[in-house]
Amino acid sequence: MPENTARIRRCRDCDGFPTVAITTGRRNRDGSHHTLTVTCRTCHGTGTTHTRAARREVSA
Repeated sequence: MPENTARIRRCRDCDGFPTVAITTGRRNRDGSHHTLTVTCRTCHGTGTTHTRAARREVSA
């Protein structure tokens, strides 16, 4: 296995749950709850982040 393989870990902000549905308290005409889908700003909805060393390589 190559040594330059980037190690991937779970996002520390969303803990691997990058997309959530939040109810607004309102209801649609059919009676179902009105929801908003929100993604994690840190990992952009992937649920994973790179280690610091891998981030330096990517940004360079």
